[in-house]
Amino acid sequence: MCWGAKVVVELSKEELIQAAVLLHPSFVNVDDIKGGKAPIAILGAEIDQMSPPALLKQFEEILSSKPEVNSYVKIHPKVSHGWTVRYNIDEPEAVKAAEEAHKEMLDWFVTYIK
Repeated sequence: MCWGAKVVVELSKEELIQAAVLLHPSFVNVDDIKGGKAPIAILGAEIDQMSPPALLKQFEEILSSKPEVNSYVKIHPKVSHGWTVRYNIDEPEAVKAAEEAHKEMLDWFVTYIK
């Protein structure tokens, strides 16, 4: 999540992990994504200064040109940076959005971690 995304991508470059999920990533750039070797899911926010949708779309383009790396990129609508961990539990829509991302993350790991 967040700043940890950079670390996860670096681990992926060296094949030290079996799968990666980036939730509202920070400090990750296009060159980082180009070097990844593990299956990667990127779950971003529609409202995010750290990783705006335009950057996530660049990530998606790079990943789609690498058929040897399974990937999934999704921009979650109506949420802000940090929505998967910093949400108001009294707001049903916020809880729903976070839980959806958590499920996507867990499903990705179940699929790719052996």
